[in-house]
Amino acid sequence: MKGWLLAFGLLYLIALEILRVYFIMPFPGSQQSNTITVAYFIDRNIWWLRLIGIAIVIPCLLHVLKYNRVWKKIAAFLIIALYIFIAYIFNFKFLADKMFYQPKYKLLVSAVNDTTNRDNLIIGVALKNEAKAYPIEVIGYHHQVRDTIGGEPIMITYCTVCRTGRAYSPYINGKLENFRLVGMDHFNAMFEDATTKSWWRQESGEAIAGKLKGTILKEIPSQQMALGDWLALHPDSYVLQPDSDFKKEYADLKGYDIDTLKSGLEKRDSASWKFKSWVIGVNLNNHYKAYDWNELVKKKIIEDSVAGMQLLLTMQKDEKSFYAFNRSTYHSILNFIYDSSKQVLYDDKTKSTWSINGICIDGAMKGERLQTVQAYQEFWHSWKQFHPNTAVYK
Repeated sequence: MKGWLLAFGLLYLIALEILRVYFIMPFPGSQQSNTITVAYFIDRNIWWLRLIGIAIVIPCLLHVLKYNRVWKKIAAFLIIALYIFIAYIFNFKFLADKMFYQPKYKLLVSAVNDTTNRDNLIIGVALKNEAKAYPIEVIGYHHQVRDTIGGEPIMITYCTVCRTGRAYSPYINGKLENFRLVGMDHFNAMFEDATTKSWWRQESGEAIAGKLKGTILKEIPSQQMALGDWLALHPDSYVLQPDSDFKKEYADLKGYDIDTLKSGLEKRDSASWKFKSWVIGVNLNNHYKAYDWNELVKKKIIEDSVAGMQLLLTMQKDEKSFYAFNRSTYHSILNFIYDSSKQVLYDDKTKSTWSINGICIDGAMKGERLQTVQAYQEFWHSWKQFHPNTAVYK
């Protein structure tokens, strides 16, 4: 009986170490269910749960060592060795913050001194007359990079498995907070704050477990586009440089921008509205809508109305940079025609000429700019998971 109880205790401890990580990392089947509550309970109570297992194992082990045959003693030690191995692997190899680290050396240089390929995708943020660009093939490994823009602390985040870039203010209830990558929820990166140990979803900035559950981080407006197009808008921008300590990790993401990676977690479905298809998502006053990336590539512009907003989506010829605008101006609502030969837009009211990035370059409205609307490129599975009531433009 003691032998069976010992086996149970050891299997319990093994299962505990595996499940603690399994629920919050992309193992087969782990990200399809709503298991965050269970995962958070295990994580917060891991030492108490371990002590229960240890309390079962120790007296049974002593009994087996004293009274049982040699083969049972050997079997007990083999299972203990297996537990130690699994505990080490899952706690020091498979945990998110043991796989992905923050930059050790954070260097941003001015555009004139930057050698980053101008075709590389970036997440760009402009605040208080200061602009900075963060190449996705760099921040995609780190998942978050802390910085200051226009004197304001900021947290730039990216999840390659959801293809989601977001920028947040790292203040919680007025206190500047630190975050670490703790795992995933439905394939989306998840952070833990240092003070309350609450878990935060990268895609929405919402705390989904812990003391602050339901709290939402303040989002900072950001844009995804090719670096060259960002610099056309912000020529004085600074650009984040790769940290030389992570050359191999960055190399593993080489080609992420243009979808040449072979990883099933990050590879795109080229067809529309599939699990890993690319979409553009917008949130206007909690009205969500998704647009097919392939359709925008084909048409180069899409006009729509969402929650009373007259929306315009445009795309550069390189099929990397996209923009979202409010096409209502103080003059009127503008409708646009795309000239594919000149790669410009013409509005229907003044016949003025507009660049794809929303700037009027000729005509009666020359010099005016359309108001930017926050929009995101994202995998379809991610957008619909976290915005289940989203409308779909077809």
